[in-house]
Amino acid sequence: MTQIGTLYAQALYGLAQEENTAAATMQELNALEESFSQEPGFLRLLSSPNLSKQERCRILDDSFRGKISRNVLNFLKLLTEKGYARHFPDCCRAFENYYNEDHGILPVTAVTAVPLTQEQSERLADKLSALTGKAIQLHNRVDASCLGGVRLDYDGRQVDDTVSHRLENIRNLLKNTVL
Repeated sequence: MTQIGTLYAQALYGLAQEENTAAATMQELNALEESFSQEPGFLRLLSSPNLSKQERCRILDDSFRGKISRNVLNFLKLLTEKGYARHFPDCCRAFENYYNEDHGILPVTAVTAVPLTQEQSERLADKLSALTGKAIQLHNRVDASCLGGVRLDYDGRQVDDTVSHRLENIRNLLKNTVL
């Protein structure tokens, strides 16, 4: 995340907390981020020096007025006017981090060779919740190179109990063994 993304997200989050709209704001930001990822040219357009700031803000008004909250629309306009529209994804991640921290939510990515079943996901989330004391927001990512087991990525940490990781440890052990 960039410092700009963090700074602007903090301001938006503070406003959303004051108005008790943090959850709705986060949903809007996620929807916009998804849309912008599908149409990356839109953020480039908002950063284009070929258009005046007023023209870029008018594009935002024409595209989103009445479809998103006034605060999120004004946030997009502010980023556009300051030339920071390209930092919008960073703002979304920082906003989500503030929200999760305030609500005791811990996002966890479980990397597995095959998709987890609903039951496995629930059991894993329950176990992690008991260990961390936080509500777990579990995402499953499939990576066939794991071969088996699970790797957990959360809070800047990685807990790797995959078959490929175990094989790598054995390989290093054998490589460093003097006969």
